Amino acid sequence: MTKQFPILDLHCDTALEILDGHSLYENNGMLSIKKMREGGIFCQIFAIYVEMPNNKSPAGGYERFLKTYGKFMEELKKNREHLALAHNTKEIFNLRKEGRIAAVLALEEGAILDNKPERMDELYKMGIRLIDILWNNENCIGFPNSADPEIMKKGLKPFGKLAVERMQELGMIIHVSHLSDGGFWDVARLSKKPFIASHSNTRSVHNHTRNLTDEMLKALAGSGGLAGINFYHNFLGDDETGSIEQMVTHIKHIHKVAGIDTVAFGSDFDGFKGPCGLTDCSQYPLLTAALTKVGYRDDEIEKICWKNAMRVIEQITESH
Repeated sequence: MTKQFPILDLHCDTALEILDGHSLYENNGMLSIKKMREGGIFCQIFAIYVEMPNNKSPAGGYERFLKTYGKFMEELKKNREHLALAHNTKEIFNLRKEGRIAAVLALEEGAILDNKPERMDELYKMGIRLIDILWNNENCIGFPNSADPEIMKKGLKPFGKLAVERMQELGMIIHVSHLSDGGFWDVARLSKKPFIASHSNTRSVHNHTRNLTDEMLKALAGSGGLAGINFYHNFLGDDETGSIEQMVTHIKHIHKVAGIDTVAFGSDFDGFKGPCGLTDCSQYPLLTAALTKVGYRDDEIEKICWKNAMRVIEQITESH
């Protein structure tokens, strides 16, 4: 029988599926309460994603965010015997003791901050504990990863630098998976606490602009931060199979370059279509079994599965 390890997943897009009418308890997508139970997930970070091109202004994006957030909170209330919102590690562990799954909220697309520092305070009060400071478009914070080297060089805008500082003051985790290389290095320079790339792989293994260079991995490690392995086939390899073997290859590379304490999972479930080595989150034991097969000890797998992520959440949310 395949051993089941506890799992903390740093990124999924299931909240958007719920906005479109999916049930959180049971659905035909990649992640549901039933599937999380089967896969061993005790804590899931849910991204509230806002696709700005479909909203004419940051104000329209904020309205979209509030709609998605409201719908997700309804689902949490409906399924409160199974899971609940968590704001810090103490609440995560308490829910785990109760046999309930902890849901931690993230914002994906900082454009809705709209150059308003006070909006970060609003989001914090609503339970948002992570911000992916932009998606694939320029916004008030900075510039995205891009095939254009000139865009890739660009760093944070003045409001972006202010946002990094305010997030740290509040106790919000900065994550940089969609950020330009120049923006990444600005965050690395400005951040006094760990920051993360919640759903990014390694550029040395697969040369995609959404992936991280070895120098970036070392900078994450130096901050005490994390790289969460993304299961999307386009970020894993040229053949786009999204195989478990490719996931393991990226994990081994992060381990080699940045150390075991820098590796985590950030599946991106419900954020992509196409082939994936894990059909859905119920199949996490297949990935941990593959890690065992290539020689990882149980204590190392536990770090990758949840302990590294919990360390960062504790350092950020309970140290301000």
